[in-house]
Amino acid sequence: MSQAPSEPALYHVSEGTIPVLVNVPHAGVHIPPAIAATMTPAALAVADTDWFADRLAAVALAHGATLMTATHSRYVVDLNRDPTGTPLYPGADNTGLVPTTTFAHEPIYRDAPPDAAALAERVGRYWMPYHDQLYAELARMKVIHGIAVLLDVHSIPAHAPRFFDGRLPDLNLGSADGASAAPALTARAWRVCTEAKGFSAVHDGRFKGGYITRRYGQPEQGVHALQIEIVQAAYMTEGPPWVWDEAKARPLMAVLGAMVGTLADWVGHAAAA
Repeated sequence: MSQAPSEPALYHVSEGTIPVLVNVPHAGVHIPPAIAATMTPAALAVADTDWFADRLAAVALAHGATLMTATHSRYVVDLNRDPTGTPLYPGADNTGLVPTTTFAHEPIYRDAPPDAAALAERVGRYWMPYHDQLYAELARMKVIHGIAVLLDVHSIPAHAPRFFDGRLPDLNLGSADGASAAPALTARAWRVCTEAKGFSAVHDGRFKGGYITRRYGQPEQGVHALQIEIVQAAYMTEGPPWVWDEAKARPLMAVLGAMVGTLADWVGHAAAA
């Protein structure tokens, strides 16, 4: 379904030369006016954005990776959720395909949330085209290289009581409990995290990888996927007005660059084997 002329593109893609795709689905802040008119002031502040995650991930371009970033807010539709509405973490507090409350449990809609027809319309207009493009990029890599690696980049406040107790580690690597990527590839990515000086890290902890990691990570079919969830305090001022901190961000971008480099190196060895 095409976008209205006044609407920005749903995504931006910078095509690289290696079979590594870095994807950033939650850094967008755009909300179409018709949807924004139904939302509360708390929602319009888009506080739950993965602030500057696209700026962090841009380091991947220097390594020859493809970079894909979303432009629309996760409040419009969450690109990292199952379109059927199946929760990511059964039994835990989850935000849905079209969230109705913010991370702070504030209502997103002034009146009733979208009904079933509105949900279906958002999936068709915003969710599906993004995933069609994501699939096409991975398929393109497989045709050219015989293999593809997806790194899904996210960020979150250090403290989010709705989802976890205490402070989250700086680097949270997810591999769907080992199911979304080859063990050797995951081990390389995890080594980058553990060797990153000044950063704490955990593997398959509170965040094991969302829908994108689990859906596209099919190692037996030559597509490997990992998620990295980064604490925002490691590179910016958390909370309004959400200020990028260049001095703090620089070493973190070096870590991400090293991760893309090690993924590319593993791909080269795997392709030659």
